[in-house]
Amino acid sequence: MLESTDIHKALGEVDLHLPALERERRNLLYVVHRVPYPLDKGDRIRAFHLLRYLSRQANVHLACLADEPASEETLSVLRRYCHRLSVVPLGPSRWLRAIVSLIRGRTVSEGVFHAPALAATLRDWAAETTFDVALASSSAVAPYLRLPELSSVPAIVDLVDVDSQKWLDYASADYGWRSWLYRTEGQRLRALEQPMPSWAHAVTLVSEAEAGLYRQFCSPGRVRAIRNGVDLDYFQPRQVEEELACVFVGALDYRPNVDAVRWFAENIWPSVNRRIPAAKLWLVGRRPAPAVSELEQRPGIEVIGQVADVRPWIARASAVIAPLRIARGLQNKVLEAMAMGKAVVASPPALAALHVRPGTHCLCATTPSQWIKAVMRLLRDKRHRGRLGSAGRRFVEEHHHWDRCLEPLSELLSLPASTSRNRSAWERRDPA
Repeated sequence: MLESTDIHKALGEVDLHLPALERERRNLLYVVHRVPYPLDKGDRIRAFHLLRYLSRQANVHLACLADEPASEETLSVLRRYCHRLSVVPLGPSRWLRAIVSLIRGRTVSEGVFHAPALAATLRDWAAETTFDVALASSSAVAPYLRLPELSSVPAIVDLVDVDSQKWLDYASADYGWRSWLYRTEGQRLRALEQPMPSWAHAVTLVSEAEAGLYRQFCSPGRVRAIRNGVDLDYFQPRQVEEELACVFVGALDYRPNVDAVRWFAENIWPSVNRRIPAAKLWLVGRRPAPAVSELEQRPGIEVIGQVADVRPWIARASAVIAPLRIARGLQNKVLEAMAMGKAVVASPPALAALHVRPGTHCLCATTPSQWIKAVMRLLRDKRHRGRLGSAGRRFVEEHHHWDRCLEPLSELLSLPASTSRNRSAWERRDPA
């Protein structure tokens, strides 16, 4: 098991040596269900930017679970924002715990993310430190905030998405035993999500659409939308020669993404390829599932897989596609492409949490014929995709600057609002 990495020990920053200003700052406990770095998944992106933002206002004590080994680079990056850091591996036994949890009438998620070592760490920290507020990154780790040692600490649960609805959507799209399993998980997760506003100081979600859905079944309490931002310095337009290509960016082992690229490859790409044989479809993302890897056998499709930097692939493509049929929350892949000034064509579910105007900031397509028409136009009309890209960049600049998006969270946590003027030089160089 990876030992807890404590900033007090790792950097020698014991309380006696901390500047007076840091000792006077509020202590914030942040519990995250997955190590929030590298920024290769949507939940990691949100958790990392919350950590970076909150570290300017409070002493953040970060405890996170790890489903894969955390590299020294990852730990080094996180330490820059943490007063204290602990990484607890889940280990292979998490799947046995998941089965046991299911049999006992609880959720698979609770079993997967049940880690006695994490609970022990939080108890030890609570004995040493008086926490002013606690924040959990999802329903999976929200139960840790109900430990007796943390009972007096105001708790905020960042659900991000209504996770129960995702599993219910999976159930509707599948059949047989998998449909039963997904429906069971969705129903049990809903029972877990429903009472949270009754015991938490607040529950937050990534968009008003998700917050509205949650309010339909949750108990009375404070429910707020905290939108995702985009790193506007990192994702900037680039002056490069575009290629005759469409690109999809996202984790290629994630079920909604696998479903999206397969649907596009089977229903849209053959028509595009017949009309423009030289066109390419790039699939960029971590861990391509076998169902994705086999798409490379089709004409014009290239499975790029994981890359160190997605920006060159986005910049060189003529169009960015997001053909998601199952989507919860706000799609970072769409925000990042728009921030780079790229023309985007997306499905309604991929745009549901964004207040964009289709036709102005991006294109929206539902049916195969609409998709084919939209993709063909973007590949053939450079001026049109340029107009869309410029409008998309202006949209994210106005509505999705991280500091502005996270200001409501400061209010919920009763922390002073952060400003970009407080950013360190290292942050201005961009950590990602």
